[in-house]
Amino acid sequence: MANIKSAIKRVRINNENRAQNQSYRAEMRTEIKRLENFVTSNDVENAKKSLVNATRKIDKAVQKGLIHKNKGDRQKSRLTKKVNNLSA
Repeated sequence: MANIKSAIKRVRINNENRAQNQSYRAEMRTEIKRLENFVTSNDVENAKKSLVNATRKIDKAVQKGLIHKNKGDRQKSRLTKKVNNLSA
């Protein structure tokens, strides 16, 4: 454990930030899984609504630096393709 006051604070802040980041990441993953469940059950209406929410969560994760911009774009593209193929 750190002895210096500023190092102790850094450890505390890092732990708080890690917990917050895990929460955002879990919300994003949950929304993606929810969308994929709608796609597998051929539920077009709920899939379209869930796509909006999943896109929002992915964008927020990219904005916060949890995932890379290209990964976020790739995930959104793949999810959009799934929903579009479902309704076609």
